[in-house]
Amino acid sequence: MSALPPLNWGVVVFPGTNCEIETVYVLKELLGQDARTVWHRETDLSEFDGLILAGGFAHGDYLRAGAVARFSPVMDSISRFAADGGAVVGICNGFQVLVEAGLLPGAMLHNRSRRFLSRWVNLRAEASSSPLLSGLTPGEVFRVPAAHGEGCFFADPDVLAEMTANGQIAFRYCGEDGAVTDTANPNGSLECIAGVTNAGGNVLALMPHPERAAEAVLGGDDGRRILESIIRGARPRLARAA
Repeated sequence: MSALPPLNWGVVVFPGTNCEIETVYVLKELLGQDARTVWHRETDLSEFDGLILAGGFAHGDYLRAGAVARFSPVMDSISRFAADGGAVVGICNGFQVLVEAGLLPGAMLHNRSRRFLSRWVNLRAEASSSPLLSGLTPGEVFRVPAAHGEGCFFADPDVLAEMTANGQIAFRYCGEDGAVTDTANPNGSLECIAGVTNAGGNVLALMPHPERAAEAVLGGDDGRRILESIIRGARPRLARAA
């Protein structure tokens, strides 16, 4: 497989974010990217080719997960970045923030167990139209960790139908054999949905943590494949400007 394009990534950090260090590490040390953290009060994102909103508990996740972070100064800049075609990726809490900010459809509810979930799960790549997922084969199964309390994806029937028709379903929870069943659904998400994109395909989010499964020493490296696909599908800043 060809080498990854060298891109510059910003990893967005809110008060309470706790996954930024490993995210920057994986991008820089394992995937050969330039990367730095972006504090939530920063507003100039012009240096970046792509952005990742890392996992954690932004602003303590008071009210709802992501509800306060949505008003951080950086979010208006992220919205403009996405509108310009820039790659924006939300992982776990980042998913919740992007939904609250209206950059992704649907809503995130409490897990059906009403308990915090922390375990490995299986994801099945869906037939998404997003270039960020073009490096993955539909039906391919990935084993990655999940850790969240509000990871149950929900959308109204008409919204879900439109998302499905547009190829906006990125990942579903599944068994080891790829079968999508309620037994394999760890949090009660609608139709076992674990990841989605916006209509343009340049905003992607998933609840499980690919950055925590990027090295075999951690128990599995399936997450690396997901991150590699994201990097290959991101449009560099200069290409967007042209």
